[in-house]
Amino acid sequence: MKLLNYFNQHALLNIVFITLITTLAGCKNLPIAGSTVESTDNADKNLNSNTALSNSGTFFSDSAEKQQAHYATPLMAVPFWEDLSANFALDLSSTEARVVAQRNWYASHPEYIRRVVKRAEPYIYYIYQQAQYRNIPAELALLPIVESAFDPFAYSHGRASGIWQFIPGTGKAYGLKQTWWYDGRRDVKASTDAAFNYLTKLNSQFNGDWLLALAAYNSGGGTVRKAVRYNKKRGRPTDFWSLKLPKETQAYVPKLIAISQIFKTPEKYGITLPTIPNTPQVAVAYTDSQIDMAQAATLANLSIDELYTLNPGFNRWATDPNGPHSLLLPIEKAESFTIELSKLPKDERVTWSRYKIKSGDSLIRIAKLNKTTPAMIRDVNHIKGNKIVAGKTILIPSATQSSKAYRLALDQRMKAKTNKAVKGKRRVHHYVQPGDSFWKISKQYKVNTRSLAKWNGMAPADPLITGKKLTVWVANKSRTGRKSGRIRKVNYKARNGDSYSRIANKFNVSVNEIKRWNNVNLKRYLQPGQLLTLYIDITNAP
Repeated sequence: MKLLNYFNQHALLNIVFITLITTLAGCKNLPIAGSTVESTDNADKNLNSNTALSNSGTFFSDSAEKQQAHYATPLMAVPFWEDLSANFALDLSSTEARVVAQRNWYASHPEYIRRVVKRAEPYIYYIYQQAQYRNIPAELALLPIVESAFDPFAYSHGRASGIWQFIPGTGKAYGLKQTWWYDGRRDVKASTDAAFNYLTKLNSQFNGDWLLALAAYNSGGGTVRKAVRYNKKRGRPTDFWSLKLPKETQAYVPKLIAISQIFKTPEKYGITLPTIPNTPQVAVAYTDSQIDMAQAATLANLSIDELYTLNPGFNRWATDPNGPHSLLLPIEKAESFTIELSKLPKDERVTWSRYKIKSGDSLIRIAKLNKTTPAMIRDVNHIKGNKIVAGKTILIPSATQSSKAYRLALDQRMKAKTNKAVKGKRRVHHYVQPGDSFWKISKQYKVNTRSLAKWNGMAPADPLITGKKLTVWVANKSRTGRKSGRIRKVNYKARNGDSYSRIANKFNVSVNEIKRWNNVNLKRYLQPGQLLTLYIDITNAP
């Protein structure tokens, strides 16, 4: 096990260096220790090979003695926002109408800025230091405000995830692992590295023009190049402000400039920025194996919610068995966590249960039942392929606490979203049928496509799996007819193309009512010719 700020085998006591780095990290323009920063390509590889980074973001390779000599006389600490704004590099003098409009909005919503800064506090120092070491504009440390309001669990209608809002394809292209257990797009450390790699590449493609690079980050390099070519052919300027770009992109770059203007001189706009320490707030502790998030939280003396908030990349109740085997922790908790973890054998970091294979079982069914993956069961039990034998017992990893305890795990977040009531509407369930799409289902229930996706913690472009249960919030319908005795019992024979949800919608009843009246399993497909009993309000009948 290595702690992030364990420099090398010759280092002095860790507590000395936590203090040293904490003191020095507040210094303006902190130099690179020993001038030994690795290349971007190597840094990207090392994120996956557990190369130790300092918690201020510097790659350390010199001895502890050299480090101490290098920083024998610390500079006076500078407030974080002052330090950050002193390294702004974009042209913030713009009075373009789009910038003014965005700036006026931010300036008139100080509470929004306060909330965003509070969310950013654990991460922004690290992000700023990464920008510094790459020699890119410090304003880019504020880009997650525009992208996600620094919400580590943000998921957009365009399937973008995390504070940097990577879509799946771009995330994979920049090395962000995405599995059932883990999504690197939400991992703050990994996604920051990927985002800066991507932005640096775009900046190079657009000949050092950061505004065009930012526009390309939002809408894609091809979209911006097309707009540049269009203007070139007509002899028009090709700067960002002159290009015809998507509406969202036209507002995207002005948002960053506007927020940077405010953060540079907040008093000018009547804003008071919450104070943030100009020192490292987090450190990386390496676990070397999978660990239950509840166990890890206990060892770190954190709540489970706090641990998930710092490590939003983990989707489930435990870290990914195949890595990354590391956790981001408050810097003051990291060393004690590492000590406590060293006392816990690897085979006790996850609870194991025995499962006796039943006739008709499959690895997929067993995995789903036990909230794990077939690959995990195969790996643990040394099973090749998908063949299993009824009567044999296999080992399955299981959570130490109830699912409710892992409130910020992906499945629990999705459950909370689907259960969140929508004022003035009632909830019905729709089971996805072959050929269904969000657009088709939204038309059937007369609801907005984006709303339908949002109610289910998804994006409109996400694939729908047949049999998946969706929550739909539909307009409340009057039940007065039932109270006045105008309810009629109807026997309805299912037709080709029918589904429980279509029948419910057609007769103004709920799917749950059909289930109750007929004692049916809604997960099984409705068969043509199947007879259903319905109690219909004839005043609203079709």
